[in-house]
Amino acid sequence: MVWLGVMFGDRTRLIFVPKGVKIDGEVYVEMLERDVLPWIDERKDDIPFVFQQDGALAHKKKTTQEWCKERFDIIDKDQWPPSSPDLNPLDYSIWSILEREACATPHKSVESLISALQRAADNLDQEVINRAIDDFPRRLRACIDARGGYFE
Repeated sequence: MVWLGVMFGDRTRLIFVPKGVKIDGEVYVEMLERDVLPWIDERKDDIPFVFQQDGALAHKKKTTQEWCKERFDIIDKDQWPPSSPDLNPLDYSIWSILEREACATPHKSVESLISALQRAADNLDQEVINRAIDDFPRRLRACIDARGGYFE
């Protein structure tokens, strides 16, 4: 598993979850504390942002939600559509770009895949991320117009 955070003008490094580690709320919060919070703290005074997660169980866990709410603005799990990949820039844009680049040729090992993903992320133009984020208001309006239904 791999994690990435994006915002207009910046992004985190890819964070890889070691093989065999089960991502529960505790492991997820440890990763946020260790790898993500320092990155956010360096930027949050310069650029306002809202922390958005998907519907993974570790993200929706009460202790995870409380930890996040204590540290930054977050879209509460009860305020977000339960199945909404059309509203997450990573899901509707970034991951498919990284996958296309990293998996253009088959990999014989996990290490090879990790290296290819890292190269793809390093080569990903920030303007591509910015455009995906800029597209969010239009996508949100489409979701509202579709009353939460499919709109792609």
